Amino acid sequence: MRWVVIFKDTEEMLRVRARRDLRDAHVAYAKAHPELLIGGGLKPDPDGTFCGALWIVEAESKAAVIDLISKDPFYVPEHRRFEIYTWGKLLEDQTAIL
Repeated sequence: MRWVVIFKDTEEMLRVRARRDLRDAHVAYAKAHPELLIGGGLKPDPDGTFCGALWIVEAESKAAVIDLISKDPFYVPEHRRFEIYTWGKLLEDQTAIL
């Protein structure tokens, strides 16, 4: 089953993002989890600052997605909220290359 995770950050999360050690650990974590199909930061516009992130996850359950999130070095509960939705891809027969 596919899931979409939408993260919404507080302004204080920018300090977390600025820490290279946490960013490097976050990237390594993402690479180590192939169930995280794609992800990236969100900005309100190209010149804006990060305000959240989006993940597409392939997992058996919502609990598995929550576990994946909770172990991510970038997940700081006091600075990052999230919503999880099931997701079905329109045009299942087509591949999207990003």
